[in-house]
Amino acid sequence: MTTSTLRFRLGRLLVAGCLMLAGSLPLAAADNPTPAQQQAERQQTQPGNNAPMWREVRSGDSFFTTNRGPEAGVLIQSEGDTWRHLRNGPVTFYGGILLMLVAAAILIFYKIKGPLTLHDAPTGRLIQRFPRYERVVHWLTAGSFVILAVTGLAMLFGKHVMIPVIGHSLFGYLMVLGKNVHNFIGPLFAASLLAMIVIWARDNVWQSIDALWIRKAGGLITGEHVPSGRFNFGEKTWFWIGVTILGLTVSISGFVMNFPNFDQTRNDMQIANIVHSVSAIVMLLLAFGHIYMGTIGAHGAFDSMKTGYVDETWAKEHHEQWYNDVKAGKSGHPQG
Repeated sequence: MTTSTLRFRLGRLLVAGCLMLAGSLPLAAADNPTPAQQQAERQQTQPGNNAPMWREVRSGDSFFTTNRGPEAGVLIQSEGDTWRHLRNGPVTFYGGILLMLVAAAILIFYKIKGPLTLHDAPTGRLIQRFPRYERVVHWLTAGSFVILAVTGLAMLFGKHVMIPVIGHSLFGYLMVLGKNVHNFIGPLFAASLLAMIVIWARDNVWQSIDALWIRKAGGLITGEHVPSGRFNFGEKTWFWIGVTILGLTVSISGFVMNFPNFDQTRNDMQIANIVHSVSAIVMLLLAFGHIYMGTIGAHGAFDSMKTGYVDETWAKEHHEQWYNDVKAGKSGHPQG
């Protein structure tokens, strides 16, 4: 083989090798495309699909921002979906059912049993049951509670009940007003609630006579006379669970949402909102029973908080132990 022939063959092999190498480079790039190439290909087959970017946005990671507030660098907080589903789902649905069932049960009970009445005739002699300062604190707490309950129920259930009746525009104006009223009345409720706890805590401690009240269910079913102290076990249950535990829970969770300038995160306020809603619904359920017994459920109960005085017969039949203490000068509440 001549030298020229060998050079010719080597040249052909070199050219073929270069062509093969050049052809393999696009294949290697196709096997391992860069993110930019992937996005370019996706825009060809699925225009508008920017899944990698949104996956990164929804990761919850904090990115660069000039705003120094908490979570300012987080564009989308995915836990908000969980909060929305809980609030608009189980909390609203089951809360609404429970409120209607308890209200219906109280109405049926009243239709069947009627109010508790006195067995003996009034004597005309009055005993002071609630001094003025106690009544002022009670009505401040009760009044603010009713306002908060009405506005809170409207915010929770209004779009399901009110919009079909009054339309979106009027509902929107009412909710703006209701939300502001709710926010400003909340601190008043919390302050009067604390005052109520301080005033009545000593009169709501457990006494041995409360066991008898529990066994006889306070005489609500049989109508029999069941003695108790200044407050019976039902009233003590409302005080410790409804007023103290749930009232403080509602107040604290409300403050978390009402003052979002103490470095709370969105997740903190979402959790506070669920706690606030559930606690408020349970508190309202217990309040139904308290309001019923304090108005139409027991004759004379409303007058005791309205005027501060009760007849001796009423005191003896509803709170006999407290009545005996008053007559013996032990309770610190003077006779009228």
